[in-house]
Formats: sequence, structure tokens, C-alpha cells
Amino acid sequence: MHVSGNAIWLAASLLVCSACVTQRQYDDAVEFGRNQQTLLHEREQRIAQLEAERDRLRREMAANGVSALSEAGYGGDLESRLSELQSKIDRLGRPMGDFERIEVDGGYVLLVQDRILFGSGSADLSEEGRKTIQRIVDEIEKAPHGRLQVRGHTDSDRVVKPQTVERFPHGNLQLSAARAVEVAAALIGTKRVDARDVTVAGFGPYEPLKPNDSAENKRLNRRVEIFVADRAAPRAAGK
Repeated sequence: MHVSGNAIWLAASLLVCSACVTQRQYDDAVEFGRNQQTLLHEREQRIAQLEAERDRLRREMAANGVSALSEAGYGGDLESRLSELQSKIDRLGRPMGDFERIEVDGGYVLLVQDRILFGSGSADLSEEGRKTIQRIVDEIEKAPHGRLQVRGHTDSDRVVKPQTVERFPHGNLQLSAARAVEVAAALIGTKRVDARDVTVAGFGPYEPLKPNDSAENKRLNRRVEIFVADRAAPRAAGK
């Protein structure tokens, strides 16, 4: 809820007008009003920065021929299809590898750990990452398919390396989105995946597979998921 500076100063004035107000109470009220104005200004600046970053990512995705999830008309249905992913991972009965294919309702998920795609804190595909892209495409081409969605995820550790902070000032959410864009663009760049079939999303640390309470769990949470829909799955209008 937006609170104007006038409202803050009115609140301070009302406090001053109360009976038996001391100078200390008056000074505290004035200081409170100033602090709230500063917080509101910082919040408005932060919102403007995030909106600018959102627009930049949209332009970058458009330049790579990639659709945003919100533009794909596909988000709610996708979430229902992926709701079983966690339980299937829990029932694997073995440690999860760096590259896994997991069947879900309406298609399957290729789950790829970040360490075979990117360097730490980077959204640039490594040499091994480029080889992994070919492996992903080989898997996708085994059978006809529908839409693809590339989903980037991180663990909960904050972005702290200066060079990473400089490139991703908005932290893990921005890093995960940039990685999803990079993977999607690389898939399209092989000329074996149609750009019209691809959407991307970045989730940062907000959809972990495991609690971020051990090195192994954090490794599993740092991942890129490629959801590959069955050919019969509905497409967005106009696609």
C-alpha cells in the first residue's frame, strides 16, 4: 500500500497535538516521518529498477526468439503438470545424477544440474554445457513433442562475488532467468528446436527440490529444468 509523504507528516502532527506531548516525543515523531519518507523513496526506486530489469529481460528474450511464460498463455497448466515432479524425484531410490529424465503428466522433464552447464555465478554456457545442449536436443528429438519450457533455479546462497553482483545486481532471481534464456537460446541455435515452441522462466531459490541445508541439497537445487510437453498438449493461441 502506498503511503504519501503528506500522510506521514499528518500522523506526526496528530501525535504532536495529543495531550501532554513532550519534546522528545515530538522529535521522535518527526524523525519517524523522515525515515518513512526515505524508505518510501528507496522502495519506489527499487520498483523502478525491477521494472527496468524486467523490460530488459523481455527485450533480450525477444531478440533470441524466446517467449516469456506470461506471454505463452501456458503457466497454470504447466504448474499442474509439474506438481508431481517432487514426489517422483523422492521415489527414485538412488542419488540423482547431473542429467535426469523424469516422466510427468503431459510430458517429461529433463533436469540438468548447473555444474555441467555453467561456471559458478555465470550465465555463460561452458564447453561441457554446450555439449550438454546437444545431449538435450538429442533427447528431445527421440519423439514428436509439443511446447518446451526452460526453467532456471538456484540455491538459497546469496550472490556475493563482486563480478557476479555487477552482472546480476538483482541476485539469484536474475541469474536464474538469465541462465534459462541462455539455455533456451542455445537450444534454438541448434536449428533443431523451433523458437515458437520455447518459453522461459526464472525462479531463483523459490522452488527448491530439497531444503537448502547441505551441500548436496544445494547442488540439486541449482538446476535447469526443460519441460517437454507431449505433442497432443494444447498450444497457446496463434502458435
